[in-house]
Amino acid sequence: MLTRFIFCLLALCCAGYAGASLLSSHAIPAQYMQTTEDADIWAQVGDKVISVGTVQEGQILAVVPTAADYYEFRFGFGTGFIDKAHLGPVAGKQRVEDRLGDLNKPLSNQNLVTFRDVQVYNAPSSGSAPFGTLAENLRYPVIARLKDRLNQTWFQIRIGNRLGYVSSLDAQQDNGIPVLTYHHILRDEENTRFRHTSTTTSVVAFSNQMTWLRDRGYTTLSMYQLEGYVRNRMNLPARSVVITFDDGLKSVYRYAYPILKKYGFKATSFIISSRIKRHPQQWNPKALQFMSLSELQASQDVFDVQSHTHFLHRIDGYRRPILLSRSYHNVLFDFEHSRRALAQFNPHVLYLSYPFGGYDDKAVKAANDAGFHMAVTTVRGKVKPGDNPFLLKRLYILRTDSLETMSRLITNQPES
Repeated sequence: MLTRFIFCLLALCCAGYAGASLLSSHAIPAQYMQTTEDADIWAQVGDKVISVGTVQEGQILAVVPTAADYYEFRFGFGTGFIDKAHLGPVAGKQRVEDRLGDLNKPLSNQNLVTFRDVQVYNAPSSGSAPFGTLAENLRYPVIARLKDRLNQTWFQIRIGNRLGYVSSLDAQQDNGIPVLTYHHILRDEENTRFRHTSTTTSVVAFSNQMTWLRDRGYTTLSMYQLEGYVRNRMNLPARSVVITFDDGLKSVYRYAYPILKKYGFKATSFIISSRIKRHPQQWNPKALQFMSLSELQASQDVFDVQSHTHFLHRIDGYRRPILLSRSYHNVLFDFEHSRRALAQFNPHVLYLSYPFGGYDDKAVKAANDAGFHMAVTTVRGKVKPGDNPFLLKRLYILRTDSLETMSRLITNQPES
């Protein structure tokens, strides 16, 4: 039965199941049931359905019946699944003792992250009865942080309409998802013109950085998934990163694309739509060349095409982004033009990268009015739940940065 259960969940995921479930319907009310043995629980995390922990024997959960071999219950920002064989009627006159006020309390803009399997308790005390476990490599939404009588911090969470507590000694506070920024990539031996520009990365450095991410089990997220994170709508792994490329340069297709494809990584390519070439150009490492129609189409198994404006990727006589001196209507027209021009590659052009990181209130309003869902800047930092979706921060990993520097930037450390 377990094999069939897992197969059903994987089928849901492959069919594009993204958290919509019976839990969102009021037609079938949730009912409390009790685990008859220790039970594995599953949920969609990112774009995969995975094992996310266990619930111990004798615990009570609010579940929704389905026609399949599993029940559904609330897990994080989405839906969890538990095999029906592990649940039965609540024994005797037991009832859930959780305070209704806490269960109705909205989630905070805060998560915990797990880097190993961690114990979940029924009360904020390691001496209380265990509820179950959360698996390693999860982000999980927090309702509140509490202190016990020994001044130890506990994360209060919600699973299946039950309150659970995780010690801060076992899990960390989520300090945000890194969004990495790249532009130009060249081999050292051919880089005679751009060696001293911070936006040019060597092929060796980029390959080493992607290998570092792969070896440490990082998941590469789409901007759509990052939006789910910012808006508290989606369960994501603890080890997550977003990889972005600005401009749409040919060097990215030539060098970054095969490396990313080899590792099964996804990335976002913010394209200047007016600079797309009709035909591929002959390679010239001394020039800034842009991808062609066919190169953009051929790399869509790795790159999600999004907007870097149409004609606004220029600077004025004072070396300021020209976007800052244009009227609201000019900026709005350009943003809308870019979305239309890129629709041939992606019907969902919903994300924007401001040229040269330049933005003002006018640009933010135009981005929203043009139909974008989020926009990224060049302001240094990680993205956190509740951030302004049109002012998202990013990180640069330079060609000269060591992997130790990369580790400090990317791992779940507080920002200095």
